[in-house]
Amino acid sequence: MIRQRTNGLTYYQFESFLNYPLHQGVFTRSGGVSPTPWHSLNLGGLSSDSRENIIENRKRIFSCFDLPVESIYDVWQVHGNTVICTETARLLDEDHEKADAIFTNKIGITLFMRFADCVPLYFYDPVMQVVGLAHAGRIGTINRIAADCVKTMQEEYGSRAEDLLAAIGPSIGPDHYEVREDAIHQLEASFEKSEEFIIRSENSRIFLDLWKINQQILSECGVKQIEMAQICTACHTDEWFSHRAENGQTGRFGALLALQGEKS
Repeated sequence: MIRQRTNGLTYYQFESFLNYPLHQGVFTRSGGVSPTPWHSLNLGGLSSDSRENIIENRKRIFSCFDLPVESIYDVWQVHGNTVICTETARLLDEDHEKADAIFTNKIGITLFMRFADCVPLYFYDPVMQVVGLAHAGRIGTINRIAADCVKTMQEEYGSRAEDLLAAIGPSIGPDHYEVREDAIHQLEASFEKSEEFIIRSENSRIFLDLWKINQQILSECGVKQIEMAQICTACHTDEWFSHRAENGQTGRFGALLALQGEKS
């Protein structure tokens, strides 16, 4: 990933997406107006941070790409497998739909999601000009939301897996994502070679590699171009919100993706 700074905000962009007509960025926690403990670019609406702060923070993110906030399409993320394809923005006073993956092939729609350890998944089809974002926590990852996203692109937009670019964004890494034995049972029920994703320490602690699981799911779907950020949010709370590392007293960072320019 490439680190960028615009209008006082710091964000990261996927290198594999840079040569395409896209607005894209995963924003760090700096450059906003929220006080401690959400300091400072908090986008988490379920925190005790004020709505006014969150709205201002969102405006600052959109201003980095000269995008109108009214172009936003976001959802209420619920750790499910629902995928929504949209041709319109969400009215700012309209209730959010519940989903964990969103796609569009329309210029003028800005896809937006919020994270604090869960895995941001980015999708782009340069042939059919389709973009998508997904929220893959442990439940979504084990339930293969990444595969649902690829299937949606194929069925709804005529995409071919071999044309797709996918990216796995900053999220909790295998060195910090400790789980209980019941999570391993769930993993074993979904994956034949589940031990490839499990790290067992000498003191019997169990860690899960969400990055590797999502990478394998995408590869199994036929996606050949997969960029991995390999940035652990729990390791770097100076830049990222981390639900685990900050014991739930944290905010949410923003992830943005949109088509730009005219379609070829």
